[in-house]
Amino acid sequence: MSFFGTNTASTAPAAPAEKDIEVPEPPTDSISSLAFSPAADYLAVGSWDNNVRLYEVGAGGQTQGKAMFGHQGPVLSVCWNKEGNKVISGGADNAARMFDITNGQSQQVAQHDAPVKVVKWIETPQGGILATGSWDKTVKYWDMRSPTPVATVQLPERCYSMDVQYPLMVVATAERNIQIFNLTNPNTPYKTIMSPLKWQTRVVSCFTNSANSGFAVGSVEGRVAIQYGIVEEKDSSNNFSFKCHRKDQTPNAKDQSLVYAVNDISFHPVHGTFSTCGSDGTIHFWDKDARTRLKTFEAAPGPISATTFNRNGTIFAYAVSYDWSKGHSGMTPGHPNKLMLHACKDDEVKRRPKK
Repeated sequence: MSFFGTNTASTAPAAPAEKDIEVPEPPTDSISSLAFSPAADYLAVGSWDNNVRLYEVGAGGQTQGKAMFGHQGPVLSVCWNKEGNKVISGGADNAARMFDITNGQSQQVAQHDAPVKVVKWIETPQGGILATGSWDKTVKYWDMRSPTPVATVQLPERCYSMDVQYPLMVVATAERNIQIFNLTNPNTPYKTIMSPLKWQTRVVSCFTNSANSGFAVGSVEGRVAIQYGIVEEKDSSNNFSFKCHRKDQTPNAKDQSLVYAVNDISFHPVHGTFSTCGSDGTIHFWDKDARTRLKTFEAAPGPISATTFNRNGTIFAYAVSYDWSKGHSGMTPGHPNKLMLHACKDDEVKRRPKK
């Protein structure tokens, strides 16, 4: 069952080991979101062309289009359930949809009064729940069997980004609000803070595999903050922020005055290191504990709009797409729109010994 016409299996030319692999037949408009299945190397890709595409990634990085399903507007977010047999997507049509990969059927599972900016699967001891964050200033929880939400939480502003590492959920909204939830009590925020960064929040991402729970925040002003101390106030002394995704005005200026948005932050599922990507077309891997940069990718020919690691952290997927960071005037014809796969080497993603 392929949606890519006849020649489905791509035979990408054998690239040298160093080269990242371009996925053939990507979406026809900018890529908004990426998510790997927690059960196999299936990649879900949401796009402004109103569709979600599913690709199977083989051992050598070769990919095959497996399925596609649509929304009535741009797709803004994708995620998987824990078993890896259902893909959930949120869109500008104010709806979340669920696609069952076993039978190829999709159905609406959530409704908001404004676009659904983020969908996240929450695996609780009582079972799986879908959380949807919207520009209607709510987060809603759904058990998928009922057309009405299990609960609705009012946010201070529109939801821009949200991430979950059970029992922690972090929601970032407009006006730099960040709400932290302990999901054992999902209906009331445990804590509300202002972003430690002075500019609009683009992304929040929870630590994986970390001794202390916490999250990273990325802003439109080329800066990332690392936040601890969610439960233990004393841990917050470890909080720090750093500049990234900046360029010098002229080659020798050393002024770092060209500032770009941080579009996505992805934590490695095994090592707890993380990636940042930006409107400047660059990607970096970082170790928050050693406060070190582990790797810098060669600059891409356009902004990096979204990133994700697969379930065991051996594949890093990223999208080169226009992200509207320069508004309408930046939407030039022939702008690159690519989906890329990078095979992660240990020394790029492993933690460094602390200094």
